[in-house]
This record gives sequence, structure tokens and C-alpha cells, in this order.
Amino acid sequence: MASVDTLSGMVREACGDAILADAVTNDQLTIEIGPDAVSDVLRTLRDTPGLEFEQLIDICGVDYTTYGTDSQAPEAVDDPVSPALATVYHLLSISHNHRIRVRARLDPDSPEIASVVDLWPVANWFEREAFDLFGIVFHGHPDLRRLLTDYGFIGHPFRKQFPISGYVEMRYDDKKGRVVYEPVSIEPRVLVPRVIRKEGHGG
Repeated sequence: MASVDTLSGMVREACGDAILADAVTNDQLTIEIGPDAVSDVLRTLRDTPGLEFEQLIDICGVDYTTYGTDSQAPEAVDDPVSPALATVYHLLSISHNHRIRVRARLDPDSPEIASVVDLWPVANWFEREAFDLFGIVFHGHPDLRRLLTDYGFIGHPFRKQFPISGYVEMRYDDKKGRVVYEPVSIEPRVLVPRVIRKEGHGG
């Protein structure tokens, strides 16, 4: 198993200018790339001798809209957050026992990136999940449709601007003999955490 520093050098040599930034967190290398480079970079990571990240562990979306804005934890910010939406790939090399995280920032108003189903067939459902929950469109996916929510669901529930109560509610209508969708009937609430201190206990 190569050290993280050695792995970082090998990845930079293989991928060159496609790497926009890199960092090591908890002994794991993260590289940042542009969305247009995802197919070439991931293929390089998979096929380059010495790297051989043959296994795709996961693909997920991340919404960084409010990341690092908590004044109590400014140290949580590890890089500038722009744009706020990203697709993250976790790869494993079984041959060399090392891991890498690959992140591509996306335009939150039009989040689009190439599918990697042709590189790893297991990406199929990972990409469907990210599409469903974050609205990320994976071009070239063979069957990009919702996976966890209903086909009539409106919006993408893991985006930070999505309301906790959602936009619609559903019920079975006896007269129509089917499920119907209606606007949410409950008032949205803003939950603000409170700190309760008892007198004489440091308050």
C-alpha cells in the first residue's frame, strides 16, 4: 500500500492538469476535477498501472450551500464553496489497497455531468439515487429516473432549499379510485435549536 503522499504524486502524474486541487483528510486523498473531465479522469484512475482503482464504492451528491456557515465551527471549511453542488466518487484499488475520493463541482442551476455506467455498471443505481435526491443529470445513463421517491414526486429532497414538509402530499381518493397529489396542507415550521441552562449550572 502506497503512502498517501506517494499516491497523490502518482495521481497527479497520471491526471496532470485535470486535477484542480487536492487534499488529505483522515489519511484519504481527495482530488477536485471539473465536471467535463470526469470520464477521462476516472478511466485513468481505473486503468493506470500502479493506481488501478478497479472498484467504484459509491457515487453521491453533496449540497454545500450552508457548509461552513456555522459560526461555532469555522474550522469545518476545507475549501472555498463555489459552486455549492457536487458529485463525489469513492474508489477503491483492491490490487494496491488504497482509496481515493474524486469531487466535481456542478452548477446548482443546471447540474449535469457524464454518466460512468460504461466504466462501472454498478454506477447505474448510484447515479439514479443522486438524480432523485439532488437533481443531478447524468448524461448517457441508460435509464435515468427516480429511485427512492415516487415518480410523481416534485423536487429533490436532499437539496438544502427543499422544505422539510415538501411541496405536495398524497392520499387515496375513493371517488377517483387512485392516489392524488395535493399542495401541502400544513404550515412550514422553522426549527431553531435552543440551549436551556438551569440556574447554578454554568448559566
